[in-house]
Amino acid sequence: MTGLRILAEARWPGTGLTGPDRLPPVPGFAASTFNPLVAETAERCLRARHGSAPAPGRTALLLASAGGDRAIARAIDEAAASGRRVPPLLFFQSNPNAVLGHIAARWGLTGPVVAISPAGARPGSVPQDALDHAALLLADGDADHVLVIAAEQADPPGAADATGAGTDRAVAVLVTSA
Repeated sequence: MTGLRILAEARWPGTGLTGPDRLPPVPGFAASTFNPLVAETAERCLRARHGSAPAPGRTALLLASAGGDRAIARAIDEAAASGRRVPPLLFFQSNPNAVLGHIAARWGLTGPVVAISPAGARPGSVPQDALDHAALLLADGDADHVLVIAAEQADPPGAADATGAGTDRAVAVLVTSA
């Protein structure tokens, strides 16, 4: 991670953390674990650095997910294929910036909001592409800090084996220039 310094880090699922062992619901988001996964991991990371909201300074948000919200995409596909009306809430939730806006509003974050879909992302790790984007946001002067969240849903949902493979996974790092 050349040129970046990690200020805080959080993971879902976490180890040795106090807090829920199930993703807490996020008002306005339903039918999927993706947005709660992103929100809870971001919350844990921001709390590790700042304690409570608001976060000082200009903080950008960058979400990296190769798969995005698979449950919502599947629900929209199934509704469209069957000719059923697609609930408007699903369209709102299908935009990854929606949960980032929720996080920004809750924490008073004033930097840019970016969502990317990097190739070759591995669940539980931050893709190099996301770190490169964070470095650009910092170098351009768009933010003092960048909260990078890498999130992947299990597919199919709930398909965990004994090793935990197949569970929803996310990692968040709050970075600044080195």
